[in-house]
Amino acid sequence: MHSDKTILVTGGAGFLGSHLCDRLIADGHHVICLDNFHTGRRSNIAHLLHHDRFEVVRQDVTDPVRAEVQEIYNLACPASPVHYQADPVRTVQTNVIGAINMLDLARRTGARLFHASTSEVYGDPLVHPQTEDYLGNVNPTGPRACYDEGKRCAETLLSDGRRQHGLRLRMARIFNTYGPRMRPDDGRVVSNFIVQALRGEPLTVYGSGEQTRSFCYVDDLIAGVVALMAAPDDVPQPVNLGNPVEFTMLQLARLVLDLTGSRARLDMRPLPQDDPVQRRPDITRATTHLDWQPAVPLREGLIRTIAHFDSVLGQRPASPLPARSFDFPTLLNGAMPAFAPEGQVI
Repeated sequence: MHSDKTILVTGGAGFLGSHLCDRLIADGHHVICLDNFHTGRRSNIAHLLHHDRFEVVRQDVTDPVRAEVQEIYNLACPASPVHYQADPVRTVQTNVIGAINMLDLARRTGARLFHASTSEVYGDPLVHPQTEDYLGNVNPTGPRACYDEGKRCAETLLSDGRRQHGLRLRMARIFNTYGPRMRPDDGRVVSNFIVQALRGEPLTVYGSGEQTRSFCYVDDLIAGVVALMAAPDDVPQPVNLGNPVEFTMLQLARLVLDLTGSRARLDMRPLPQDDPVQRRPDITRATTHLDWQPAVPLREGLIRTIAHFDSVLGQRPASPLPARSFDFPTLLNGAMPAFAPEGQVI
């Protein structure tokens, strides 16, 4: 039975967004995928393009969005340092103006709004593991601040919208997630290690390799996102979503080498500025209120992800759409930069 619910997914052609579109279509909903294809890829949603309950709008989230929807999932923003640092001012704008536009749309339609925040709001944490009431340790002027502080400001905007306007808000702080449809040039550690191992190149390890991350397989993450959207309005916000099992970078590198059969060496390099030393979510809030926890072990998830990269690396990569940039005078004059024509359907 099909639902009559119409759902907007911003960033729907991206890594997480495309998997979310799959899940929502499978659940019987009508999905509008909004993406400017700056980092999202048409290939991620190619299998959905002819589905009668799926449509794509090529548009930037910083332009006002007009749609009649019952739910909004706001996932629009480059999420890897390579991409969000390439145009940091654009990254801030996407986070902040995008959040304002989604707030306005949710107010007008009465839709529930899910906002994808990030574990980066904790910065290089002094508390371990990180609980939702930890205020973080973020450098507001460093090279990662465009993403970290952009997401923090978006949380402020939407939390005020909840208090001031009764916004039906769900907000997840998403920890490291991996799986098929990650880009080979993503720049994050899982994709870097896998691509380097499959190509027989040295695996780039920063610092001592003893810094830690927690890796959540994409199917588990999407299940948590959907559960949070369906949760009652009084569920405490925000909610950490991630896998609480912690691994060092050296452990991850050795596991990737083992699973790929690669004999590549490790290339040890200095730790980048503001790179967190430890990152692990406390998911008590998610398990208590959503009855959610990850189920896919890292080894199993890596096997699936390696198979994906093994397949795509043998193909000619799609040509990315040209990046669109803007300058400070544009922002100061109060004008919106001209990205894709508003509402252009592809």
